[in-house]
Amino acid sequence: MELRTLRYFVAVAEELHFGRAAARLHMSQPPLSRAIKQLETEVGAPLFTRSPAGVTLTPAGAVLLDEARALLDQAEHVRARVTAAAGAATLDVGILGDSTDRGITRLAAAFRRNHPGVDIRVRNTDLADPTCGLRAGLVDVALTRAPFDQTALRVRELRSDPVGAVLRADDPLARRDRLQIADLGERRWFQFPPGADPIWQSYWNGGVPREGPVVRVVQECLQAVLWNGTVGLAPLGDDLPAELALVPLTDMAPSRVVAVWNEGDTNPLIRSFVRIASAVYRH
Repeated sequence: MELRTLRYFVAVAEELHFGRAAARLHMSQPPLSRAIKQLETEVGAPLFTRSPAGVTLTPAGAVLLDEARALLDQAEHVRARVTAAAGAATLDVGILGDSTDRGITRLAAAFRRNHPGVDIRVRNTDLADPTCGLRAGLVDVALTRAPFDQTALRVRELRSDPVGAVLRADDPLARRDRLQIADLGERRWFQFPPGADPIWQSYWNGGVPREGPVVRVVQECLQAVLWNGTVGLAPLGDDLPAELALVPLTDMAPSRVVAVWNEGDTNPLIRSFVRIASAVYRH
């Protein structure tokens, strides 16, 4: 089996759709389908059950998925070690805001175990740029939240979190078990600085133009709610001060934690970082 074919297989297995997998791999669907059929011939068993809606893994496919991920991880580990030995042993990582996400802590430990000789330089960024300086060349890879303009970027989803409204604890709406975006329509919402990605701004404003104070970091968002009663949004599970409440929004699309890197960047440390991140956030 070629590593390239295993990468094709993993993409189809994760997307469960040949069209989406082909788009992710930046190739057309026919050669992808041929490669998977050839792989099924090599292993002597069907790997997918196909239907008009997409595909599902067969028992043999589920086993191969685990093995393929392990083999690809090892291959990236080898490439990254060789790269490090050649002197390219630095990786610049952008992290959105002042995140205390436990996934980042686990990722740091796992990456260190796999690449003890690599120097990681972390750049914490504010809310104005969801790509954490990636487009400006300030970082090699970013851990952030979608959605945003993905032009010329590669994006790997790591986790999806429900979102809630951040309100003062004494706000009447804070006593509700759940809310809809329309319940907050008359409130002031925080805004990101001028020039912020419009897709990013629209998501955190519930898809509707709003008025409210400009904030640059997470703490400013919380202070805007505390002092001014401004509406904020946050992923469920975030730790908040006792003076604030987080009420689930039933009609808000989840916030996706993603790893992002520039399309065409062939640095093996980036590929290894993304694979390790995918494994860490999957468990």
